[in-house]
Amino acid sequence: MKRVLSWFFVVLLVFAIGGAFFYLYKKSQANPVVFETEMAEVTDLTQKTVATGSIVPRREVEVKPKVSGVLSELYVEPGKRVKLGDPIGKISIIPDAMQTNQAESGVRTAQIAFENAKRELERNEKLFKQGVVADAELQRYRTEFALRKQELATAGSSLQLVKEGATRGSGKTSTLIVTATNDGMVIDVPVKVGFSVIQANNFNAGTTVAVIADMDDMIFEGRVDEAEVAKIKEGMKLAIKVGAIDKELLDGALEYISPKGKTIDGAIQFEIKAAVKQKAGMLIRANYSANADIVLGEKKQVLALREALVQYEGTETDKPFVEVETSPQTFTKTPVVLGLSDGIKVEIISGITKTDKIKIPETAGPPGPFDPMTGKPLPKTK
Repeated sequence: MKRVLSWFFVVLLVFAIGGAFFYLYKKSQANPVVFETEMAEVTDLTQKTVATGSIVPRREVEVKPKVSGVLSELYVEPGKRVKLGDPIGKISIIPDAMQTNQAESGVRTAQIAFENAKRELERNEKLFKQGVVADAELQRYRTEFALRKQELATAGSSLQLVKEGATRGSGKTSTLIVTATNDGMVIDVPVKVGFSVIQANNFNAGTTVAVIADMDDMIFEGRVDEAEVAKIKEGMKLAIKVGAIDKELLDGALEYISPKGKTIDGAIQFEIKAAVKQKAGMLIRANYSANADIVLGEKKQVLALREALVQYEGTETDKPFVEVETSPQTFTKTPVVLGLSDGIKVEIISGITKTDKIKIPETAGPPGPFDPMTGKPLPKTK
């Protein structure tokens, strides 16, 4: 009986060990990989690069005062349209004590010289009537009197300028009135009534009373990376997306590419400018942030394939190929000639046809948007 039980346990142990090995063997057998396929399609391709920047007026000027003083009156506010010569504000002069003293001294000196010349002229006129002084001598005294009279008038005007900033009869040409230097819209008034302002001089840029810009002529100012600047040229078309304007694109034309790059955030970037074609009824404000798509190349209705399906033997400098399905789950390497690429799809010049089924490599990922949880493509929405 003991021998029978021993053999039974031995057989049972053998079956357990055999079953375990069989389970592990089945577990180690991987399921066969089934590759999905995709076909090329006829579509439009647009190759582009993106530049970030803002919309600004082409012409923008800062209006400065002609004299230093205190802003006593202000006639404009942001948003008002002005023309060349329209008054912007008025300056009240604060006389300088030293300049006032010098001007008053000049007036007194000129007054003394004038009165002396007047007396000499009157005395010599009497002598001329008596026949003592010659006519030539009298003319010299008359000239001297006229010169002293002019000096007195000039000294008086200088004193008035120091005290008031203007002379009698200056009218609209008064330096106290700040006038518009260009037609356009006032987009900024950085000062208020009562502010002290300084005129522009060799040592100071002067105080800006108002900023005037032509809001009917706007441009896009942006930057492109050095890797892209060699691909663009003047005259290229731009599609400009303004952040503050939904569902509207503005057309533009590239006008300027800076010959010198600047280091911005550790990268070399080049400034570009493009004319913006404004749409009727659309209000564009200065310094709107915007992105511009610069069209590098376009092709209509060409055979294109998802670029992720194209493979290379070594690096991307080698000849490209795709794997074409010849029978179920049997693929053949087929060289292809590539054309324009938009970063997602690439033009197929030759090598495959529209009906060929192309193998989707494991590294290609799903076509279009996909669910990050499952890795499967999301359903298309209308």
